[in-house]
Amino acid sequence: MPAPVGGAAADSLGARQIGALAFAVARERVAASVLVPDAAIRAAQRALWDAARVVAEPGGATALAALLCGAWKAPAGARVGVLVCGGNCDPGSVAG
Repeated sequence: MPAPVGGAAADSLGARQIGALAFAVARERVAASVLVPDAAIRAAQRALWDAARVVAEPGGATALAALLCGAWKAPAGARVGVLVCGGNCDPGSVAG
């Protein structure tokens, strides 16, 4: 069933419909998902730029945004890695 798509990261993360194979895998393997506000995504983009001069696209900054805004909390003692991508970003969009 088609779903509406919108927000800062919609161009890279906003699939309008999931395929049967991907849905079956997600239903079996994905424990939870979280929603991350657009403002948190933009803040993560700015934080990456300010701290490391990394230009990240909105979809590439979303995992970091989930951590920074508290939408997802790592289990105690966990070691967390975040993959960041900047291939679909206007560098001017993160400059403050």
